[in-house]
Amino acid sequence: MIKHIVCFKLKDGSEATCLKTAEILKSMKGNVSLLKDIEVGIDFLHSARSYDIILQVTLEDADALDAYQNDPYHCNIVKTHMHSVMESSVAVDYELS
Repeated sequence: MIKHIVCFKLKDGSEATCLKTAEILKSMKGNVSLLKDIEVGIDFLHSARSYDIILQVTLEDADALDAYQNDPYHCNIVKTHMHSVMESSVAVDYELS
């Protein structure tokens, strides 16, 4: 199993933008069949080093991660929204033991 984690810093970190963005990320559940699990969280601390939103998805293997990166719903709906609202992002992908 693979864990794919992305932290997003938004251009506008307002509550309304964070809530809308979290809902769009969560909408992958049921629309991206490759996902084994999905979790989305909104930061509440708002420190100087905080990111606004975290996305964690679990996928079967590296091939599923590659396919996820090109999934039509992920690309056309989620990535389009994220690229319009995010300032930056960081990611980590690792194998679950």
